[in-house]
Parts: sequence; C-alpha cells; structure tokens
Amino acid sequence: MELETVRIDKPADTNVIIGQSHFIKTVEDLHEVLAGSSPHLRFGVAFCEASGPRLVRRTGNDPELVGMAVRNAQAIGAGHAFVIFLEDGFPLNVLNAIKSVPEVCGIYCATANPLEIIVAQSELGRGIVGVVDGSASIGVEDAEQEAARRTLLRSIGYKL
Repeated sequence: MELETVRIDKPADTNVIIGQSHFIKTVEDLHEVLAGSSPHLRFGVAFCEASGPRLVRRTGNDPELVGMAVRNAQAIGAGHAFVIFLEDGFPLNVLNAIKSVPEVCGIYCATANPLEIIVAQSELGRGIVGVVDGSASIGVEDAEQEAARRTLLRSIGYKL
C-alpha cells in the first residue's frame, strides 16, 4: 500500500465538503438536497463510481463549481468518494441534510481552509484515509479571544 496526499484545488474562500457514499443514486440525491436548501446556493457535485464503468458522476447548478468538483474527484480517485463545492452558502446550513441522505456513509470534512486528502493506493484501488484541514493550532484562546469568539457567533446569528 502507498500513501499519497492530494491537495484540493479551489479558490481561498470556496467551501468544500468531502464524504463517502455507496451508490450511484447519491449524485442525484445530493443535488436535490442542495437545491432544496436555499434558492441562492450555488454548488457542484462529483461522485467517484466504484464499480461498473467507474465514472466520475457529476451534477450541480453552477458549471464552474461542477468542473472544480470533477477535477478534484478525479485527483482523489477513491471509490464512492464525493466532492461538493459551495458558494453563496455554508456547509453548516446543509450538513445535516447531506448526512440524512440514505446512501451517505460519512463526511470527512467541510471547510473553506486549504485542504489535503490522504489517499491510500492498494492493488484493489484507492481510498480516503483522512484529511489535513487548514493549519496546526499554535496556542489556546485567552479570555479576550473567547469573548471575541462568542461575540462573533452572536453577531452572525448562530447563537443567541
């Protein structure tokens, strides 16, 4: 087995969700969930089929985001992995709906940070081992930073 890191190629502020599913129906179900979450959400989805023709299946409502999802899914190349790119919306607003799709097995990450996917290559194929999401922590928040965090969450409406 060999390990490889695949850097996700995306603009700095674009959100991405990486997960794993188990059936070709995933691509259509993810489209429906995302399209139904907000009339303003722009998205692109790519799904790596793991058997049969083993194609990267794709959908979305923004051709640029669909293309970006396809390129990154091809680079990952892991069976049943999916890649979702979002603009004009945030993962926080769609994650529970995505996790409720019956075919979705799990979510590896949801972030706008720089991202690397750790991929294992074996005789059978490729699989996602984990992710490197952003940079390592460099300290612990103090009281002032804690107050700033609490203020930010309330100012953007995520806490009362």
